[in-house]
Amino acid sequence: MDSTQKNQPHVVCIPFPAQGHINPMLKLAKILHSKGFFITFVNTEFSHQRLLRTLGSAVLHDLPSFHFETISDSLPPPENPEATQDTTSTLKSLHENSLGPFKSVLYKASTLYSPVTCIVADFLMGFTLPAAEELDIPGILFWTSGAGSLICYDHYPTLIQKGLMPLKDASYLVNGYLDTVVDFIPTMPGIRLKDIPPFVRVIHPGDEFLVGFSQREIERAKSASAIIFNTFDELEYDILDTLSLMFPFCYGIGPLCLLENNISDKSLDSIKSNLWVEDPNCLKWLDAKEPLSVIYVNFGSVVVMTPQQLVEFCWGLAKSNYSFLWIIRPDLVIGDSAVLPPEFLAKTSNRGLLASWCPQEQVLNHLSIGGFLMHSGWNSTIESISSGVPMICWPFFADQQPNCWWSCNKWMIAMEIDNDVKSDEVSKLVIELMSGERGNEMRKNAIAWKNKAKEACTFPSGSSVVNLDKLIHLLQSSPK
Repeated sequence: MDSTQKNQPHVVCIPFPAQGHINPMLKLAKILHSKGFFITFVNTEFSHQRLLRTLGSAVLHDLPSFHFETISDSLPPPENPEATQDTTSTLKSLHENSLGPFKSVLYKASTLYSPVTCIVADFLMGFTLPAAEELDIPGILFWTSGAGSLICYDHYPTLIQKGLMPLKDASYLVNGYLDTVVDFIPTMPGIRLKDIPPFVRVIHPGDEFLVGFSQREIERAKSASAIIFNTFDELEYDILDTLSLMFPFCYGIGPLCLLENNISDKSLDSIKSNLWVEDPNCLKWLDAKEPLSVIYVNFGSVVVMTPQQLVEFCWGLAKSNYSFLWIIRPDLVIGDSAVLPPEFLAKTSNRGLLASWCPQEQVLNHLSIGGFLMHSGWNSTIESISSGVPMICWPFFADQQPNCWWSCNKWMIAMEIDNDVKSDEVSKLVIELMSGERGNEMRKNAIAWKNKAKEACTFPSGSSVVNLDKLIHLLQSSPK
C-alpha cells in the first residue's frame, strides 16, 4: 500500500448479481473512481466466472485503484452456467449466508489496500448495512430500478389492508379485476393494479416471498445513510420528493450513462460488465440503414416468453415492413430455445438482423434507430430517454409495469402492448411508432427529455452533477 492509497477514500460497491444491477453499479463505481475514490467491486462468484467466460480475464484485471473481489452466493451450481439465476433463490441465499463472507472481504480490502470508508450496496443487498454500522462508516443503498416502483412497493401493506391483494383466486387475473384504479399511491393518479409491480398478483397470503422481502428491505433501508437513484430531478421530481419523506437523503444522479461519459476517466474503459457476448456486426449493419428507419427490439436480460408469444412478435415485425434489429437471448423462450419460423426468416432476411446481445447505448444513439420495442426495464428506459428514442412497452416483471405506466401516461414517450400479444397489434404499434402522428409526437417528447437529461449531467450546475457532489461529500464523511 503506498501513501496515496492510504489517503484515498475507499468505497466497496456490491451489486445484486443480475445484468440490470451490475451494469449501473459499475457505472457508478467508475464515476466515483474518477472523483478520486479507491474502488473495491464485489461480484458473486457465479457472476464473476460468467464475466470471465464472456469478456476474458483482462477485462476484470485489477488496476492500481480499482480492485475486484468475490463472495459466494451459496447456491448449488446451475445446470446451465449461462442461464439467468432465479431471483427468489438468489435473494434468500444471499441474505441468509453472505454477511459473514462480505465482512471478510471488507477486512481483506482494508488490510491489503486502505481502510474502507464507505459501502455502496444494491438496495436488494441490504444485508450489508450492519457491516457499515459495525465499522461506523456510511452505508449507502442504490435503487437501480425505476423510482416510482419503490413507492408502489411501499404501499403493498395498504393494498393488503384494503383487500386489493392477495387475489381471491386465479380468475381475478383474467376477469378485468386488474384494471381496478388505485387512488392512494402518491404521484400516480389513475394507476391500475396491473401497473403495480406484479407481486400483488399472488393468490394466497404467504405464497409470495418477494412481497414480504420488499417490506423488510424498505424498512431496513430507512437506516441507510442515503439512497441513490439512476434518474434526474427534472424527470422524477415528484417521485423523489415523495421518497425523501420516507427515507434519508435521496439523490438522483442519472442518467448514469450520460454522467459516466461526461466525467469518468478513460483508464477504466477496458472494464466491462456484459454477461452475454456482444455482436460486433450490429453497428455496421445499422450504418447501412436510413435515419429513423430501424425498430430496435430487446426484452432485456430477465424477460422470458412462450413460443407462441415469440411467433406473434415475429409476424408482427414482418407485417410492419420496417427494418429491425432484434436481440434474442438463448434463454428468451420459457423451457426451450428461441426457434424462429423459417418462413419469417425468409420473409425478413433483407431487412432484419438477429443477434444474441449488443452494445445497447451505441445502438440507441445510432441515427438509424427510430423506435425501441422493449420490456420497460429501468436501464433500457433511462438509456432510451437519454437517446431521445420513443418506445413500445411490453412489461413483464418487478418495476417494469410502473416504468411503462410513467412512460406512457406521464412522460408521453411510449405506447403499451397487451401482455396477450398478437401480431396485428405489434404491426399496428410499430407502424404508428415509426411513422404515425402519435409516434412523431412521442419522438418530439423523447427528444425534449433527452435534452433535459443532458442538462442535468452538464457541469457545473446540472441537477445530477450537484447531487453527485452532495453524495461525494457524504461518502467522504466518517464516522457515519
